[in-house]
Amino acid sequence: MVYAYVGLGSNLGDREGTLRAAVGRLRNLPETRVLKLSSLRNTDPVGYVDQPRFLNGAVALETSLSARRLLGALLELEQTFGRNREAVPPRGPRTLDLDLLLYGKEVIDEPGLEIPHPRMHERRFALEPLAELDPSLEVPGKGSVQTLLSKLDSGP
Repeated sequence: MVYAYVGLGSNLGDREGTLRAAVGRLRNLPETRVLKLSSLRNTDPVGYVDQPRFLNGAVALETSLSARRLLGALLELEQTFGRNREAVPPRGPRTLDLDLLLYGKEVIDEPGLEIPHPRMHERRFALEPLAELDPSLEVPGKGSVQTLLSKLDSGP
């Protein structure tokens, strides 16, 4: 079994309802157990800023699914909740965004699968929920989530 962390986000429709329903669906994944859900927080969009605010959080999982299979399940869930990645600009509005942020202590760099998530160390909306779930959590190759948050606070 591996501990995995999934970032949650939504900025269209019933954001909280969608995120809570998605976590409910995560509970039904084979070989996977939801351990803990962070609080949900309103955040400003990053990059593509002409869109509604997001509701973000994270969930800690224990799973024996491979990282690739877990990612596939997350992408299927996004589609179930109406997300069409091809129809919206990158970082654009979405009903549901599920990002595989961490998968154990693994570092994976394959087409379509990069773990740790490539930009999470720069994003407060990803780091704060992780710090809430596990204050001592380490991001492979980057340091602890607490240290990464401190770097964001101190600026460049």
